[in-house]
Parts: sequence; structure tokens; C-alpha cells
Amino acid sequence: MGRERETGSGTSNREIRSDDVSLGRPPAEEGLVGGSAVDALERCEQALGYRFRQRELLQTCLTHASSANHRLASNERLEFLGDSILGLIVCELLFQKFPGETEGELTRIKSIVVSRSTCSKISEALGLPGCMLLGKGLSLNETIPPSVSAAVFESLVAGVYLDGGFESARELVLRLIQPEVELAAGFDHGRNYKSLLQQHTQKHQGSTPVYRLLDEKGPDHSKCFKVSAQVGETLFPSAWGSNKKEAEQRAAQNALYQLEGRTPPHLEES
Repeated sequence: MGRERETGSGTSNREIRSDDVSLGRPPAEEGLVGGSAVDALERCEQALGYRFRQRELLQTCLTHASSANHRLASNERLEFLGDSILGLIVCELLFQKFPGETEGELTRIKSIVVSRSTCSKISEALGLPGCMLLGKGLSLNETIPPSVSAAVFESLVAGVYLDGGFESARELVLRLIQPEVELAAGFDHGRNYKSLLQQHTQKHQGSTPVYRLLDEKGPDHSKCFKVSAQVGETLFPSAWGSNKKEAEQRAAQNALYQLEGRTPPHLEES
């Protein structure tokens, strides 16, 4: 096996096996943010709700370039693949979910859903940065850069695809990305649909919308709410949301679309 010698201030010279690096193992235990490598793999699988058959592949997914002997031993290639897989799954979802939307609107929603900001948000919510294998420079930081958090999420999408096939990757992405799709679809360049609906109704009808809570379901810690927007005597198609704010946004979107002669996007949930 090829070997190379590592040197650094404050540490003694020691040999690093190049085959260890190819499996994504960090050159030092300090490179692991969240404890031992085995613990990190298990915590990552629990967060994803998916168990890898190829443990080496999972380890590579979690290996940042700063902890690898060379770039090909890091998760960068997996990030490249995962970005495309994520984009395909999201495009298919948007195409099926919003049959009345134009290409431009679908592109707008997609750009938000697959953005670095959204991927980083999902990654951090799952605790993925704490499972990563990082070089000392990054592992000593209190916070991991959003670009790194986003990259590990995309790498794991690719890892699940390579390990379990497209359907496994699709199930994972849909489960994690759906709430982000709903949020992206409910907001329009910083203006929310409740605001847009109010502007429309005050201008054309001289009245302000009110929101009616029609139903709720689920346990206390994970409730869903059904809300309808009402303008005057007209009660518009209802919509469900994971919280009242989201449900009101979606109900407002239904109402606005109907007023504009378009098909409300959340009819199937009413």
C-alpha cells in the first residue's frame, strides 16, 4: 500500500495509509465532529431513516476534502452526482404537483428548493454536520459553513442512490423536501400570499380576508391544520398545513388563484 508521512506543529510524525483515506477515514480522530467514526455513521443513518449496505460509501459521503489525503477520497464527486439527482427528483415532483403552473414558476420554486440555503437547512435540522469527518481547521470551528452542510446532504442523496437505487433516493428526498416545496410555493419573491390576497380583495372588493380553522388532526407534538380563507360571504377552498401559518398561506394561495381564474394548487388536500 502507498504511504505518506504527515507532519504538523504540535504533533509527532506518523504514517497514514492511503487506503484508509480512500475509505474516507480522517487522518486524526479530532477530524470527526461528533465522536467516533462508528457512532457518526449510525447517527447519520438514524437521521436519514436509511441503513447503508455499503458502509465505506457512507463514510465517503461524510468525508470533507479537508480530512482526505486527496480530493478523490472526499465527498466532492458524490456532491456533484447528488446535486443532479436532487434536481431531477424535485423537477418531477413540481411537474406532477403543480399542473397549472408555468415553466417560469416551476423554475422559481425549484431554484429555492434545491438552493444551498435549503440544503443546508435540511442538513442542519438532521444533524448531519455533526456526523462529518473534517480536517482540524474546520472541526475546531463552533459552526460549520452552510456550503459544507449543504454539500454533505447532496453527497448523501448520491450515496443512497448508489447504495439502494433511484427509488430509495427518491423516497428520501421526497420525505425531506416536501415541506420546503410548500414553503417555496407559498411565497413569491418575499411577498406572501396572505399579503397578496389582502391587496387584491381590498382593491377589488373593499374587504379584508379572514381565515377559518376548519379542522385539525394528529398528536399534540405533530398536528396538521385545515384552514380556509373567507372574503365576505365567500369561503374559498381549504388547505392543510403543518402549522396554522403554513395552512393560512396555502389557503390564501387557493383563494387568490381562484379569484384570478386559475386552478387552486391545493385542492387535492381539501
